[in-house]
Amino acid sequence: MALSKITRNIIISLGVIFAVTAIVVPSVVVPLRNNSTISFKLLYNAGVMIETQDTRIYVDPYSLDYSYEDLDADIILITHPHGDHYDPASLNLLDKEDTIYIMPENMTTELSLRDGIGVNPGDELEFGSIKITAFYMYTLPVDIYPASHPKAANWTSYLIDVDGFTFFHAGDSKNIAEYSQLTGLVDVALLPLGPGCQTMTDMEVVDALNTIEGQYFIPIHYVWSAWQTFIANYGSYVMSECQIIHLEYWESYEFEQ
Repeated sequence: MALSKITRNIIISLGVIFAVTAIVVPSVVVPLRNNSTISFKLLYNAGVMIETQDTRIYVDPYSLDYSYEDLDADIILITHPHGDHYDPASLNLLDKEDTIYIMPENMTTELSLRDGIGVNPGDELEFGSIKITAFYMYTLPVDIYPASHPKAANWTSYLIDVDGFTFFHAGDSKNIAEYSQLTGLVDVALLPLGPGCQTMTDMEVVDALNTIEGQYFIPIHYVWSAWQTFIANYGSYVMSECQIIHLEYWESYEFEQ
């Protein structure tokens, strides 16, 4: 990823963690290879499930029922500790002996409970053909109210690169200046549609999409009917190269070559 900072790369192989410092070189977004298929499911709120042939990844799983006990997690990513993103009951359903938990480094209590890996924006993790990059996630003060997701907290959004096909999960982020670093590097943008939590809404979502220049946009973290309003009022402002995929909560979509 063409991030503007020196990045700490963490390569995980055979249970051993090696930390090195390197400049991240630009990568090129390519179609899925080898006739592979990636299954995507929008869970509830900001929760998503991404499945490849041999790996199941969750981001911010929330309000899951017991049917997910049979869909345990290889990797779970948490963007921040708010209760609609870090849901211990859902994590317990997905947990198995070797589940890997990745969370912001300052979630020290939660990391200790899950024996997780702490990250800050810019950190990279590699698991075979899957590369996960922690990115920025914050909101801004509004009038007399402080930011509900302060930049100083170092909470994280995530880029999830599956064999060259990249999802970006923005968590609860505002449309932030750092999105210019992602231009052309994202295939599927998962952005909060809102309203609520001081996150981006309406034209802010459009501006973020047109900055990132993803091929697809899947709304997350939206209230009922918000997607219809967004498409009706703002869909025409999204660049034509970006396909808007609307999923109701608990619906699935497949990306394939």
